[in-house]
Amino acid sequence: MRNVFRSSRASLAAAAISAALLGGCATTGNPDDPLEGYNRAMFSFNEQLDKVAIKPAAQVYEAVLPQPVRTGVGNVLGNLGDPWIALNNLLQGKVAEGMSDLMRFALNSTWGLLGLLDIASEAGLPKHDEDLGQTLGRWGVGEGAYIVLPFFGPRTVRDAVALPADMMGNEPFSIDHVPTRNTVLGTRVVHGRSVLLGADRTLKEAALDRYAFVRDFYLEQRRYKVGDGRQERVYEDFDEQSAAPLGGEVDAAAATAVENLELAGIGAPPATTGRRVTRQTIQ
Repeated sequence: MRNVFRSSRASLAAAAISAALLGGCATTGNPDDPLEGYNRAMFSFNEQLDKVAIKPAAQVYEAVLPQPVRTGVGNVLGNLGDPWIALNNLLQGKVAEGMSDLMRFALNSTWGLLGLLDIASEAGLPKHDEDLGQTLGRWGVGEGAYIVLPFFGPRTVRDAVALPADMMGNEPFSIDHVPTRNTVLGTRVVHGRSVLLGADRTLKEAALDRYAFVRDFYLEQRRYKVGDGRQERVYEDFDEQSAAPLGGEVDAAAATAVENLELAGIGAPPATTGRRVTRQTIQ
């Protein structure tokens, strides 16, 4: 049963990717989102699923359980994920972080009452967030196109390919007892959705296009995580020999404007005529 459950989940992810690729005729000019037609349709489907099932369950969960209990649930779920996070940190060559994650798991699983209390954070062992998609990114695998999967939401092709392994390596799917596994999985989904209840109104009021807002936020967040907070940006400025000297405050203002406003984008090819490209890594 366990293998069948895992295979069905992996097949779902693979089928979603195939459907997106076959639906590639609905393209746009956005280089990050060539499958926007398909993605918007799947985004609407996921929003309806959330509206009729997941969000109401999260609201009941929040209304019934007091905050200390919900905090404990979140701590237990987070503790179950630490071994997989540790493995990905080690695969990325971050030995100190990986060992810290293993110590977190050992400490919270024992003195923290099976993870109910997050005493590891109080002991100076911070919680990390790593997965196989980030590991592949660190190994140099390109992110590919943006894609929205049914039920699982926004991904890049790289993250979608890594999803089955993340699911099999992650905590609920490693539990042999099916009722227990399904209970843990359902609790994770509902608890995670309850954490986001407060953001619903902000997103609705701030974004004229919810789809584009979620897409851009997701891509920026994933790139930030893959780079561990470091992101290469490409700035263009004028060649000193071709730029007329303005002098004084005007020249300084122009230089500042060029530095701050002429952002060419992440990973853009260098210009070859009349310009030079300055690559800058930001923290």
